[in-house]
Amino acid sequence: MAFKTQDDGGDDVMSEINVTPLVDVMLVLLVVFIVTAPLLTQAVHVNLPKTAETAPPEEKEAVYISVDAKGKVFIDKTEIALEAFENELLQRKAADPEIALNLNADDAVQYGTVAKVMSSIERSGITKLAVLTVPGK
Repeated sequence: MAFKTQDDGGDDVMSEINVTPLVDVMLVLLVVFIVTAPLLTQAVHVNLPKTAETAPPEEKEAVYISVDAKGKVFIDKTEIALEAFENELLQRKAADPEIALNLNADDAVQYGTVAKVMSSIERSGITKLAVLTVPGK
């Protein structure tokens, strides 16, 4: 048995891909996207009036409430008794009506202690409360 190595001019299948039409189509699509992209913004152009510069509003730091694993309550790293906690919050709210709190509670603390802290926060009239957690899996 011998293999034929010369081309005899027969109707063999061509195994090469002609990429020229593909490149042409991709260039046309690129031009279409380049032309239409600026038209997709729907902003209305207006001439804004000129005014004097003003200072941005002062951003206040939130007060951190922490409850450790032993059930001790802290306000900004200062330990406070649970019985005096609500009065302290009332004083701070009187000084700053827009006070915001961040609550940190240890994972091992009893639920009752955290519930008492949150109840004191609610009774003091503070509405801005964030409960901080660590993202888990």
